[in-house]
Amino acid sequence: MQNQKIERMKELAASLNAASKAYYAQDMEIMSNFEYDNLYDELSALEKETGVTLANSPTIQVGYEAVEELPKERHESPMLSLGKTKNREELRDWLEGKEALLSWKLDGLTVVLTFSAGKLAKAVTRGNGEVGEVVTNNAKVFQNIPLSIPFQGELVIRGEAVISYSDFEKINSQIEEAENRYKNPRNLCSGSVRQLNNEIAANRNIMFYAFSLVRAEGADFQNSRERQFEFLAEQGFDVVEYRKVTPETILEEVDYFENQIEHFDIPSDGLVLIYEDIAYGLSLGQTAKFPRDAIAFKWADELRETVLEEIEWSPSRTGLINPVAIFEPVELEGTTVSRASVHNISIMRSLKLGIGDRIKVYKANMIIPQIAENLTGSDSIEIPDTCPVCGQPTEIRQINDVQSLYCTNPHCEAKRIKSFTLFVSRDAMNIEGLSEATLEKFIGRGFVHEYADIFKLHRFSEEIVEMEGFGEKSCQNLLASIDAARKTTLPRVIYGLGIAGIGLANAKVICRYYQDDIEMMKTVQAEELSEIEGIGEVLAGAFCEFFQKEENLNQLEHLLDEIEIEKETVDETGQTLKGNTFVITGSLTHYENRNELKAVIETKGGKVTGSVTSKTTCLINNDVTSNSSKNKKAKELGVRILSEEDFMREYLE
Repeated sequence: MQNQKIERMKELAASLNAASKAYYAQDMEIMSNFEYDNLYDELSALEKETGVTLANSPTIQVGYEAVEELPKERHESPMLSLGKTKNREELRDWLEGKEALLSWKLDGLTVVLTFSAGKLAKAVTRGNGEVGEVVTNNAKVFQNIPLSIPFQGELVIRGEAVISYSDFEKINSQIEEAENRYKNPRNLCSGSVRQLNNEIAANRNIMFYAFSLVRAEGADFQNSRERQFEFLAEQGFDVVEYRKVTPETILEEVDYFENQIEHFDIPSDGLVLIYEDIAYGLSLGQTAKFPRDAIAFKWADELRETVLEEIEWSPSRTGLINPVAIFEPVELEGTTVSRASVHNISIMRSLKLGIGDRIKVYKANMIIPQIAENLTGSDSIEIPDTCPVCGQPTEIRQINDVQSLYCTNPHCEAKRIKSFTLFVSRDAMNIEGLSEATLEKFIGRGFVHEYADIFKLHRFSEEIVEMEGFGEKSCQNLLASIDAARKTTLPRVIYGLGIAGIGLANAKVICRYYQDDIEMMKTVQAEELSEIEGIGEVLAGAFCEFFQKEENLNQLEHLLDEIEIEKETVDETGQTLKGNTFVITGSLTHYENRNELKAVIETKGGKVTGSVTSKTTCLINNDVTSNSSKNKKAKELGVRILSEEDFMREYLE
């Protein structure tokens, strides 16, 4: 019954959050106020009844908070790795006639949660198994962690923080540059869980699945692992999917999981088998590396033998040239595969690749094509000493223990094509009709040598009309889009220049700080720039290095001659909020959303941050009496909490 109520709570939270997002962020009403209030009341009642409050519940608000560093903490007991097998029959033999639980082995970041008096007290990453990083702030914004539970004793559990494939693809689709995209969900999740600002973690849709109960003070589970899982579900946790197995049923259940993997949205690299009898499992002890009460099953990779036909050298905007293996097509996991990235020179050399070699290929985690081994090992691939695009010299650079190939020519067309692709992208100059393929053609014909040339393409209109894929209409549309892009903002320009690490958000921060004064920005020192909140030494160094190069300055000057920067005029007499810092939380009534109010405050010289500190002037929250974390923090620090109306009356009138 408890589990059914918690499932209903999850449904209610999802429906209410969707309705709020539609209403406040998208100006749509998908639910009447009457229906919303009824569902909200039902959720509130269920929270009181079950003692569970989920992290994404609209009845609470988890405050965003930034920390300077993640503290380290030693685990109370070492977190050992599991022994592994790829043989199903070995799993059956390992059982030795006993019952066990078979569950997903999720591929994310292991996190240990501690609850005290029914509240989340601490979250620590696995780290090296003995010492992890404290990520409590970030755990509070995981999508499905209960922040309060009915169990009042101390509870310590382990679970996997994960980001689904669909969320991973969604996040990557918002990143223009292919080389800046995340490699896989596990890397994205690991970085997200360990963010210093939990507002970033909140936007990554991190989920948590419990897979082990370490300690529950005073609780009796009748020596049953399954009862532990049932208990965790009753507390509001999502528990990793599992099946109880015996030697007679285990092979059938492994087949069940294997049939699910193709459509399973959560990254998994295998299964875990653990004895149902807790005391028996613990009595087996452990080796120096592995506990003896559990074993991991890794999916046996589907290997196909094929012939290496070519190594394609693929340059990028940064100058990195990646080797890509081209081989005779083979069927893998239901799809035809003929290419696999070799990643770098070190891996290529370790595989001893040569044209005509017989190689075995597979899909890592059933997804990413990889070379498993080289059966021939001729080791005859010659590393090109010139770039395949520009013909200029290459060099091998070693970073840590990895060797990679780079083009040394700063004017390489490959670098330029990728740079121009960024320059015309949506968040930069936003020029429609200039795909990477089209830019490549224009550069190849000599139409474009630098950014400013894009705004001079009308000189070649007659030739463009005659080009394949173009005509009178498409040429006119392209030129019209270019003309429309002439009026732009300085942050878009700065982002479009492709300065390493400087995204649109960073560009906005820098431009706002220097009040869109490009001359001042050209000569700023890295030490000064790094002091701007959110920039730091690395970005500041890259920014200043870019403007120290005469060629970059010349190109920028030529570009500025072709465009019109729309600069927001700042009326100093209207900077009534200068020197004040505000935090906005909760829903608003007079403004469409928080960003609109934030824009008003910044126009008047004020600053808006995501967390309450001693420097905060006031917290703007229409629910002045709530027990949200931001309200609590404000009260602790003596920071005033004002409703939207009170703020407007005091600061804007």
